[in-house]
Amino acid sequence: MDAMLKRFSEEAPVAVMARLGLQRAISAEWVNQVFEQHSKTQYTRELLFSTVVDLMSMVALGLRPSLHAAAQKMSNLPVSLTALYDKVNRVEPDVVQALVRGSAERLAPVMTPLRKDVARWLPGWRVRIVDGNHLPASEKRLAPLRGFRGAALPGHSLVVFDPDAGLVLDVVPCEDGHASERGLLATALEAATSGELWIGDRHFCTAPAIRLATARGAAVLFREHGAHPNPTPTGPRRKVGRVATGVVYEEPVELAATTCAPALALRRIEVVLDTPTTDGDTVIRLLTTLPAEVEACTVAQLYRGRWSIEGLFGRLEAALTSEVRTLGHPRAALLAFGTAVVAYNVLAVIEAAVAAAHDLEAAGLQVSTFYVADDIRTDYRGMKIAIEDATWATFDTLAPARLARTLLTIAAHIDPRTLRKHPRGPKPQVKKGYAPRAQVQRHVATAKVLRDGRIR
Repeated sequence: MDAMLKRFSEEAPVAVMARLGLQRAISAEWVNQVFEQHSKTQYTRELLFSTVVDLMSMVALGLRPSLHAAAQKMSNLPVSLTALYDKVNRVEPDVVQALVRGSAERLAPVMTPLRKDVARWLPGWRVRIVDGNHLPASEKRLAPLRGFRGAALPGHSLVVFDPDAGLVLDVVPCEDGHASERGLLATALEAATSGELWIGDRHFCTAPAIRLATARGAAVLFREHGAHPNPTPTGPRRKVGRVATGVVYEEPVELAATTCAPALALRRIEVVLDTPTTDGDTVIRLLTTLPAEVEACTVAQLYRGRWSIEGLFGRLEAALTSEVRTLGHPRAALLAFGTAVVAYNVLAVIEAAVAAAHDLEAAGLQVSTFYVADDIRTDYRGMKIAIEDATWATFDTLAPARLARTLLTIAAHIDPRTLRKHPRGPKPQVKKGYAPRAQVQRHVATAKVLRDGRIR
C-alpha cells in the first residue's frame, strides 16, 4: 500500500474494504462482458453499462440521493441525461439477474475463508432460502400514470439467499407488479443442483415445484399450503420430540403419480405450537424431501430459520437504497434493486471480515449493517478523491484467499464497538381495534404532554 491508502486503511477501514469489495464484485470490464452476453436488444455505443452500474451503486450506498444527482456530479458522462435514462429504462431483467448471480460467484471465494469458523445450517447440504420482494409504489412520473390516484407498482423479484455464505446468490426480476412470485420459482430452480436444500414458505409449496427440485437432485422444505399439493398419507402420524416452539410430529405422505411423473414420497413434519402465530395458526405443517437421516426436529428448526431472509430485506431497506421511488419504469426500478443486492453482498463480506478479525462472540457484539453503510457514506467520497485509480488497480490480480487476508488486515483497525448492533426486544402484542375517526385524527402538542405528564 502507498502512504495515502495505508492512512485510509487505518482511519477509514470500512470505506477501503467497500472499495475493494465493489472492485471485485463489479469490475468495469466484467460488467461490460455481462451486458454483451445477456442483453438481447440493447447495444453499447457511447455509454458503457459499467458506467450505469457505477452510478446506480452510488445511489444504492446512499452516496447520492438519486440517479440524476449521481449523473450530474459525473464530469465525464459521455451522453446526455435523457440518453442515460433511456439506457436505464431498457435494461433487460436477464441482465440484472446475470449481474447479481455473477457478482455473488466472484465474491464467494473471498467470503469462504472469512466464514470458515461459522457453523453450517445443515452439514452436508447447501441451503437456499427463497422468498419474494415486492417493490413499493413509485412516484407517478410516467405520462400514462399522471392523474392516477392509486399506487403504481414497478415490479418484484424472487431472491435466493445462502445463509451459510451470507450472500444473495440469485435474483429473478419480474416487471409485472401483479404477477405471482410463485411463477418465478421455476426459473430459480433451473440453477438447483444435487446436495442443495431449498426452503420456502407455503406460497411456493406446489407439486410442480417439488417435482422440479427433485428432478434437479435438490431437496425441498416448504410450509404446506392449505389447498395444495394435498399429499396422501401413507403411514401413521407419530410424535418424535419437541423444539422451542412446540411439539413435533412426523407422518409419511406421497404425491400421487401423474401421466408425466411417478409418485413421490415426502415427509410431513407438524409442529403443534405452544403459542398461536399472529395469524392464529396453532399448527405449522411442513413438507420435505430430505432423507430420514435428517431428524424431524432438525427440519422444524431449519424452517424456523427461514426468517433470516426477512431480516435481509429489512437490512436492504434500512441500510441501503434498494427502492428508488423516483424510478417509475419497471426495468429501471429492478436494476436499482439488483444493484442494491450486489452492494448488500459487499457489505456482507465486510461484516464477515470484521467478525473474523475480532472475537465478537466473546465480546457479545453483533455488527450492524446500518452502521457499516453509514461509515461508507461518511468516508467514501473523500477517499475516492484522495486515492488515484491506479493505486486500486494493483488489487485486481489478487487471488481470492489473498484478498480475504488483505480484508482481515484492514478489519483489524476497526473498533467493533463503533459498528455495534443494538437489537431491541420483542414488541408487545397490542390489539388496537376500532377507533372513531375523530379520535384517530386528534392531535396533541408533545411539549405540553411532557410538561403536564399526561394527555388532557
